[in-house]
Amino acid sequence: MIDLSGKVAIVTGGSSGIGLATAQGFLKRGATAVSADLDSPDDGQIEFVKTDVTNPESLQKLVKTVVDKYHHIDILVANAGIAEKKAPVSELDEDNWQKVINIDLTGVVLTNKYVVKQMEKQDSGGSVINMSSILGLVGGPKSQAYSAAKAGVANYTKSQAVTYAARGIRFNAVAPGYVNTPLLKTLPKETTDAMIGKMPIGRLAEPEEIANVIAFLASDEASIVTGAVVSADGGYTAV
Repeated sequence: MIDLSGKVAIVTGGSSGIGLATAQGFLKRGATAVSADLDSPDDGQIEFVKTDVTNPESLQKLVKTVVDKYHHIDILVANAGIAEKKAPVSELDEDNWQKVINIDLTGVVLTNKYVVKQMEKQDSGGSVINMSSILGLVGGPKSQAYSAAKAGVANYTKSQAVTYAARGIRFNAVAPGYVNTPLLKTLPKETTDAMIGKMPIGRLAEPEEIANVIAFLASDEASIVTGAVVSADGGYTAV
């Protein structure tokens, strides 16, 4: 098993879905896991700091809270995100566009900013894993804000990987396919059936499967995997 003993990890959106599975996976591997979310997780072993990823003051408070208690941050998983209102661009909901971009893209960048600033102070490296999506890599019907945000996360992450490689701070993005999360359970059955039809494994991926990929990328064993976008769609393929 991957050993993350002694590591301190922040997981935004860590109270449900992939974020919760990731935080739980970190705990099983010996790390301290802090969920930075608007709602607390049901799992009492996961520490919780209420955080708004679009608010710099909230993010600075998050970093200070974790550092004051544990003195270092080794892993960041920038996972917080929301879905969009799907429609042709001619029917774009402009308020929804801005909200999705603010959380799914700008929220990732701002979270990176304040956590990486702490990692720079520590001068001991670190691992940053940003959540992209299959829709950030390929086209999807009636998707504007979500596709744009997730594509932005993927390319932004590659840029930061180049920027920080010499400092030992690794940047990777994970681009899941369709995953069995609470978010998908809000969709009509015909929509989820169509998603399943696109999955090579013939089913939705489970959050724990994505969490396993993230745990590997967070580990010292993954020190040579820097700047990859990992597609987790039932198989795991680095591209």
